[in-house]
Amino acid sequence: MISNRPYLIRAMFDWIVDNHWTPHMQVDANYPGVVVPQQHVQEGMIVLNVHPEAVRELQMDNHLFRFKARFQGVEQQLFFPPESVLAIFARENGQGMPFPPEEYPERSGESAEHAIAESSEKASKDKSSMDKEKTSKKPHLTIVK
Repeated sequence: MISNRPYLIRAMFDWIVDNHWTPHMQVDANYPGVVVPQQHVQEGMIVLNVHPEAVRELQMDNHLFRFKARFQGVEQQLFFPPESVLAIFARENGQGMPFPPEEYPERSGESAEHAIAESSEKASKDKSSMDKEKTSKKPHLTIVK
């Protein structure tokens, strides 16, 4: 089953932007696959301004969030899985949604680049399998008790 975390983050992001506020994400910088400027990490976390005017090429896929942002005038590419997001909130009033910390996946000796490549590959496979399911399956209702 696909995690609901990326969907909730995207929904909160849209809500914050629609209200003309500034969305910020608090990210666990130690989570595997996170690539952020380490000089801005405090106590293992980083808070990122993800307003559409503050970042470029923002993509929030189910398995990987990525964008370009400037830090001290230098553009950098940031990557992090949705599981690393601890909260999304509006800078102006703090309204948003916290998330419980996720357990780190069992990965030994893996580089961040490998984790990013794996996440991107998984995202594209999921998209193609979802596209196949849409065309091959007939709609049906399931009763949930």
